[in-house]
Amino acid sequence: MAARRGPDGYVHGPDATVVATAEALERAASARSLVLVEGISDVIALETLAVRRGRDLASEGTVVVPIGGAQAISRFVTDFGPGGVDLQLSGLCDAGEERFFRRALGRAGLGTPRDRQEMELQGFFVCVDDLEHELIRASDPSTIETLLDAQGDLGSFRTIQKQVAWRGRPFDAQVHRWLRAGARRNLRYAGLLVDVIESDRVPRPLVGVLDAATPHRATPRGRLPVERGSVDR
Repeated sequence: MAARRGPDGYVHGPDATVVATAEALERAASARSLVLVEGISDVIALETLAVRRGRDLASEGTVVVPIGGAQAISRFVTDFGPGGVDLQLSGLCDAGEERFFRRALGRAGLGTPRDRQEMELQGFFVCVDDLEHELIRASDPSTIETLLDAQGDLGSFRTIQKQVAWRGRPFDAQVHRWLRAGARRNLRYAGLLVDVIESDRVPRPLVGVLDAATPHRATPRGRLPVERGSVDR
C-alpha cells in the first residue's frame, strides 16, 4: 500500500516517510531554517505546538523535515549545513539515537558536542526516551483518559490494561504500549496530546527545538570546537 493522506493532512502507510521527506525538501528549497526530525509523528507534534504558540512556520521560512530515521542525519546536515546550502539547522531525536546526531554534527563542521547541553547550544534536542514518553509524562492520567474517551479509544486502552503482560504496570508504560500497538495511533495522538498539555508542562525538547528554529534569532547559537575522534562511536 502506497502512502495515503489522512483527514489531518499528513501521509501514512509504508511509503509515508519517503513521501513526507520529499514534500518537505521541496519546501526546503526556499527555506531559511530546517528542523531535522526522525519521523512524521515528530513533525505533527512540532507543527501542532508551533500553531498553539502562534507561530507560522511557513511564513517564517522554517520547514520540519522527517529524515526517515536517525542514521540518515549525516546526509542532511552535510547537504544543508555549512558545507552545503548553509541553512540554519536544528533538530530533535530520541535518546537511543543521540549518538548518530552527535557524530553527524561533528562531521558536518558544526562542532563536536560532548553532551546534551552542548548539543542544545547547536539547536539539537533529545527526547527521553522518545517523543511519546515526553508527551505522556507531560500529561496526567486523568487528562489522557479524558482524551482517549473523547476519541472513542478508552475501551481499547482498557483492553491493554487488562492484558496479563501489562496488568499492574505503570500508567505511562501502558499508554506508551497502547500508542505503539496501533498502526497510526502515534501519528494521531502526537498532535492531540500536544494540544491537551498545560502550557507550563510542554516538554522542554519540543519548546527548545522550536525556539532554536526561529530564523535570524537575536542570540546566535554557541560554536563548539571540532574535535575529531571525540564523539561516541
